[in-house]
Amino acid sequence: MPYAVRTRPVAALMSLALLSFVLPAAADAAPVCTGQAPSGELTAQRITAVQPTRKDPGLYEGAVWVKDALYFSDFSFGPGFPSRIRKLGPDGSVSTAFEDSGSNGLAIDAQGRLVVASHKDKALMRYTLDGKRTPIAQRYQGQVFNSPNDIAIAADGTIYFTDPDYQKTAAPGGQPVTGIYRVALDGKVTLVDGSRKNPNGIALSPAGDVLYVNASDGLLKAYPIVNGVPGQGRDLVKGLAVADGMTLDCHGNLYVTEHEVKRVRVFSPQGKELATIRVDANVTNAAFGGADGKTLYLTGAGALWQVPLQVTGAPY
Repeated sequence: MPYAVRTRPVAALMSLALLSFVLPAAADAAPVCTGQAPSGELTAQRITAVQPTRKDPGLYEGAVWVKDALYFSDFSFGPGFPSRIRKLGPDGSVSTAFEDSGSNGLAIDAQGRLVVASHKDKALMRYTLDGKRTPIAQRYQGQVFNSPNDIAIAADGTIYFTDPDYQKTAAPGGQPVTGIYRVALDGKVTLVDGSRKNPNGIALSPAGDVLYVNASDGLLKAYPIVNGVPGQGRDLVKGLAVADGMTLDCHGNLYVTEHEVKRVRVFSPQGKELATIRVDANVTNAAFGGADGKTLYLTGAGALWQVPLQVTGAPY
């Protein structure tokens, strides 16, 4: 199923609670982590200001909190999966930040530039806030990617991303496998795991020593990172129902969206289920934001939700 890119225009100043996840190399202060993870059953509320503006059906994806606003991808299922990046402002206004972004997953680097998983370009791209777009990773072993989907960035700038085939038909070409990739600081691309069908959500532990990836195999796997290189993945959670994007709170608990069953499940770093958050439509991705970094935002099928929590977390 198609999923949308996370793309976000980024401001240099973010709350320290979020900064520890995104720009650890640039932060001088110690990471701030407060509050407890949710437990039991919760229900997220729709943000009614955000409404579909296309005639064709599609998905919202790749939410990211930047300074005082939420950015997210908005794409349709039409030819080429046209996508743009929209912004929910602090006053509740909704606008378009980037037209024709071709995006699914989004992240932000230490210089405040957007890192975009682009199914239009079949590449990992970098956006400046004035709209300049440059490639980061375009090929592996001479071939373009399938449809880059989700992104995680390490403290040293190393980038990890997933490459399922959900939007493979957006442009010609692709890879023989659906893979998990690592982009080194020198731009070299290596395949972390090419054995999983349609890897999707990807995230790094707060300490940067574990890479988490879910896929259509129903597994959430943990890949230990030693000397900057991920090792063999181990099964952390089994039986996920069409897992999609995910994020983490500052304690390292994972918030995993399960697309068609319309829920987010929260798991400890040891894989213990802690909570379930319900929504009223198919859900795609998650990000922490708000003035105190304790609101969980969820994207999905023509809907955006929020649920106030008691813990800070990652902004994408």
